[in-house]
Amino acid sequence: MQFTMSRKVVRSSKFRHVFGQAVKADQCYDDIRISQMTWDSNFCSVNPKFVAMIVDASGGGAFMVLPLSKTGRIDMSYPTVCGHTGPVLDIEFCPHNDNIIASGSEDCSVMIWEIPEGGLTSPLTDPVVKLEGHSKRVGILSWHPTAHNVLMSAGCDNVVILWNVARGDAVVRIDTVHTDLIYSACWNRDGSWILTSCKDKTLRVLDPRKGTVLYEKEKPHEGSRPVRAVFVSDGKILSTGFSRMSERQVALWDPKNFGEALTLQELDTSSGVLLPFFDPDTGVVYLCGKGDSSIRYFEVTDEAPYVHYLSMYSSKESQKGMGYMPKRGLEVNKCEIARFYKLHERKCEPIVMTVPRKSDLFQEDLYPDTVGPEPSAEADEWFEGKEAPPNLISLKDGFVATTKAKEFKVHKSLLKTTTASAGNQHDSSGEVQSLRKEVKDLKEALEELTTRVKELESKH
Repeated sequence: MQFTMSRKVVRSSKFRHVFGQAVKADQCYDDIRISQMTWDSNFCSVNPKFVAMIVDASGGGAFMVLPLSKTGRIDMSYPTVCGHTGPVLDIEFCPHNDNIIASGSEDCSVMIWEIPEGGLTSPLTDPVVKLEGHSKRVGILSWHPTAHNVLMSAGCDNVVILWNVARGDAVVRIDTVHTDLIYSACWNRDGSWILTSCKDKTLRVLDPRKGTVLYEKEKPHEGSRPVRAVFVSDGKILSTGFSRMSERQVALWDPKNFGEALTLQELDTSSGVLLPFFDPDTGVVYLCGKGDSSIRYFEVTDEAPYVHYLSMYSSKESQKGMGYMPKRGLEVNKCEIARFYKLHERKCEPIVMTVPRKSDLFQEDLYPDTVGPEPSAEADEWFEGKEAPPNLISLKDGFVATTKAKEFKVHKSLLKTTTASAGNQHDSSGEVQSLRKEVKDLKEALEELTTRVKELESKH
């Protein structure tokens, strides 16, 4: 084979022309008083049904949950989720049930809430479950990506707890690893590793079930301001932080070879912490600075320098927080590859990231099979060591939920289903009932469809 030397001036990439666009004013959520708390979490969580935002609450803590379709001005009297006795610091929707959301608060507790279909009609003060185990405020929450009802929380007591939410149990407590404030904590794609960044200037990869450190890196960034880190493809790690001169940096690491960064790039001298959002389907990482008015995005690839700057979405107003829509909530027919929900002081504004394409056909290369809402293990199985690779779905026809929303069961009914699945109790009445209900639902759906077909046939 002969190689001709040709200098590629521009790296070819289908994401080179991705552009961000804010939706029209009437598609925003207006007149919402976003929380003024100084805390570096997203303050916003979204899924295909709802958008949730932490709001200002006098004496206590509250967040608002709106159906996605409820755009426009939100009335001052719109009900909130307000059961915490101190400010809410982080919220996150459950990836396996769009009506379940977790919140962590300055009151040291974590609460799990069930949002009714169509949103709240009155204030919600009673959680489905209250998780108590932290001795200081709880500022970081992250649901396990593939195991059902497993939640990680990290508090200002420097402790990470993994909860079996349905039983209300703190199953794993990691309390001797972090010597200072935990800045970020997240899972890898199948939830077999946890990654934390900490004020003690160390990045750590942990075995979640044992709570032991697998890999660690001291001083990934020289500066003393907060570091954030996420897993990207192939087990690599992307971190954001600051140099000694307070310049903002982004770096890529291979934890199995943590000595040298694969790349370390300086971005600018702004002071806001950069929140990274990584999309494994496209390899694009979006960096949203708290207090910035822009979103920068990069493509992470296997070829040096590994993290390639693509472009920047800029606007006039700074962001107080940012929600990130799961892939299954995007409009694939518009070649939308990401949608952010940007929090301003008094509103929430969706921002759509699009790859320009001429064709209206489904763009297979932009939408490989992606993580769906079905978990691949129950909490008990996962804690006992079951691996849980993600259950993937195709977005080809626009994702339509194929499962009835699973009812969120706590304690006794959960014990019933887990023993039934363990096979020691074949005639568990709970299981039989749920199967009967499923058959009934299917029959009803079939009848509806049959009558609809008849109607349509009679028209033609």
